[in-house]
Amino acid sequence: MEIFKEFSFEAAHRLPNVPEGHKCARLHGHSFLLRVVVGGEPGAHSGWIMDFGDIKAAVKPIIDQLDHYYLNDIPGLENPTSENIAIWIWDQLKPALAPLKRIEMRETCTSGCSYSGPVAE
Repeated sequence: MEIFKEFSFEAAHRLPNVPEGHKCARLHGHSFLLRVVVGGEPGAHSGWIMDFGDIKAAVKPIIDQLDHYYLNDIPGLENPTSENIAIWIWDQLKPALAPLKRIEMRETCTSGCSYSGPVAE
């Protein structure tokens, strides 16, 4: 079973590796939506997989690093595509949130990505 909690943050960025003339090469911002999905079995006594407050506490320091910042200035986000932001968040969050199963990042209402961790080789 999976549960999720959603978070939003505002940030500016530009994509330095897009073709010349691409609109995303210019400085712009988004209202990002992050969905954090954790999985497991509900506890016999608690009836839940985990307290939503614990998810919020794990995610808060990460959102604090991103909200109202220029993402390109954050180490590891020099090319802040949705995919790279999702990987960066995963790498920050997974040690603090062991049952993490998936991260979904939306940069607009209709565009985003889903990341479930590195592919095992």
